[in-house]
This record gives sequence, structure tokens and C-alpha cells, in this order.
Amino acid sequence: MAEEHLKPVDGPTLDQTTPTVSENTAKPSPKKLILAGVAVAALGFISFEGLNYWTVGRFMETTDDAYVKADVTLISSRAQGYVAEVLVRSNDHVNAGDLLARLDDGDARNGLALAQSRFETAGEALTRIDAQIAASQAIVAQTKADRDTAQAQLNSAQTNATRAAQLASDRVVSQSQLDTANEALDVARGGFAGAQARIASAEAQVAVLNAQHVEAEGQQQELKIAVDQARRDLARTVLTAPSDGIIANLTIEIGDLVSPGARLAALIPDGSLYVEANLKETQMTNIAAGAIVEMTFDALPNQTFEGRVASISPATGAIFSLLPADNATGNFTKIVQRVPVRIALPQEALETGKLRAGLSTEVSIDIRTPTPTDVVETE
Repeated sequence: MAEEHLKPVDGPTLDQTTPTVSENTAKPSPKKLILAGVAVAALGFISFEGLNYWTVGRFMETTDDAYVKADVTLISSRAQGYVAEVLVRSNDHVNAGDLLARLDDGDARNGLALAQSRFETAGEALTRIDAQIAASQAIVAQTKADRDTAQAQLNSAQTNATRAAQLASDRVVSQSQLDTANEALDVARGGFAGAQARIASAEAQVAVLNAQHVEAEGQQQELKIAVDQARRDLARTVLTAPSDGIIANLTIEIGDLVSPGARLAALIPDGSLYVEANLKETQMTNIAAGAIVEMTFDALPNQTFEGRVASISPATGAIFSLLPADNATGNFTKIVQRVPVRIALPQEALETGKLRAGLSTEVSIDIRTPTPTDVVETE
């Protein structure tokens, strides 16, 4: 029995149940390593973002309510007529002065020819009046010469009559000779008076012709203006590009009847693109012209461009809406308003050739850099 109690019991030995020092310091599991790495990365990311916000982010006003815009020139006709020729297509690039379309100009050409004919007739009438004035002035000179002759004859008759009267009183000549001398004197007086009357008549005729000349000159000037107007009417049958740019929204075809003021096409001038960002009124406190702007475009992914605030609208967008809100009503609800801010595009963004009016943009304005004197808006 004593031997049975001394018999070892089956079970783990001392070496099997007591862990060694090497087993207590085993490597952690991969799961713990991953969690630790994620925690470190998250802490680093939060630290980086916090530092970025503190140094940069809190000074940036950001909005995605921004779009590329352009100074669109509307092409319209100043004359009425049928389209005879269309020389461009939508999306064509044109230079200033290039022909875009031509209207039927038959009526305008006839009007110009009629105006020119009337102007030439007025010029011939002036030439005729000038000739008549010259002739009348010659008549005046002739009548003045006749008057001088009549004056000499009057003086001679006066002398003869005086001499005859003296001789008759001395009974040297007969009474009939005295009567003849007096009759000659009366005839000379009549001739002189007639010469004076003819001079007055000739001078009056010259005055009338001078008045007609002035009137004809006025009519000729009016006809000259009519010719110029006819030329303008003819020129209006030709539509030309007002500046370099790209034609868009072309709405005319050959044979269309166009009216004055009707919109026929649009022209996007070269270099006229800009960004208009609509910022909340709560973001406008420190925004000023000249501030640096970082912008990205959906059409140019992974690219960031730097522009400048060019100007700030004097009113919110709601003021210029077609139906502005009437806030003086009982159902008023306060809505945060937005103010349009114009941003000049950098040259490198324009040189990509990918920007088009209407494209979406996201902008971040640095409120620490208002330098209006540095703003150079692309013309």
C-alpha cells in the first residue's frame, strides 16, 4: 500500500505546466499590429489636417458655387431682309472684321443708286445756277456801262440845253433850236434813269440767283447725307465679327427672314473668360480685390490654378433676378444671400484651351492676401 501511494500520478510534469521566460515575451498578433498602425496613421492625419487648418485652412473661404463665364457679344442684324449667304458655322474662330453672313442687298443697292443720282442732279443744278449768276453779273456790268454812257449823254444834253437857252435869250438861236436842245436833254435823262433801273434789276436777279445757290447747296448737302445713309443701309446687309473670338449659337440659315434686333449668333471674344464665384454673405467679411484664389475645374482634374479676385459685385444675385423676392411680406423667411465675385483667370489656365463658359469650378480665396494693385484682369 505504501508503494502505491509513492507511485507518481499521471499528468503534466513540472516542465510542462510552468511556462518559460521565452514564451511570456512572444510577438503580438498581426491584428494588433494593424490596429496600432491605423491608430498611428489616424493620429498623424489628424495632426497634419489640424496643422493645415491652423496655418492655411482657417484663412480660406471656399465654395463650389462657381462657374466659368465670358463676356458674350450678341450678333444681331440692323436691317431687315432675307439671308443670302452664311459664311461661318458654329464653333468657328473668326477675326475682327471677318464676314459672318450677308443679306439680300438688292433694295439697298437701288436706294444707294437713287440717292447718288439725286446728289449728282443737285450738283448739276448748282453748276447751272453758278452759270446764271455769272451771266447776271455780266449783265450788271453791262448795264453799269450803259449807265455811264447815259450819264455822259445826259451831261452833254445838259450842256447843250444850257447853251441853247442862253443863245435864245440873246436871240442868237431860234426858239425851235432851244426846244430841240431841251428835248434832247429829256431823252438823256430818260436814258440815264433806264440804265439805273436796268442795273437794279440785274443786281436783284443776281441776289435771287445767290439765294437759289444757297438753297441748292443745302439740298445738295441733304442729298449727300442721303447717300451716306444709303451706303450705311447697304453696309448693314453684311454682318461682320466685332472682335476676335469663337462663333456660338448660330441660328440663321440661307433664306431666313431676319428683322432688326433679332439675335442671330453669339461671339465669345478671345481672352474674355473669367470665373464668377457666388459666396455666402457670411464669407464676405475679409474678401477684397486682389486676394489670391486657388481654383480647380471639373474639366481639368488634378490641376490647380492660382488666380486673383478682380472685383466684387455691388449687389447680391437676388437683386438682378428676373423676379426679385419681395421681403416686405408677412411670410418672410431669411435666406443666406450670395454675392458674385469676379476672379481673373491665370494665363496658364487659358492656354490649356479646355475652358468653356459655363464649366463648374471650385475656388478657395485666401483672405490674407488683398493686394488690389496687383490685380491684372485678362482682357
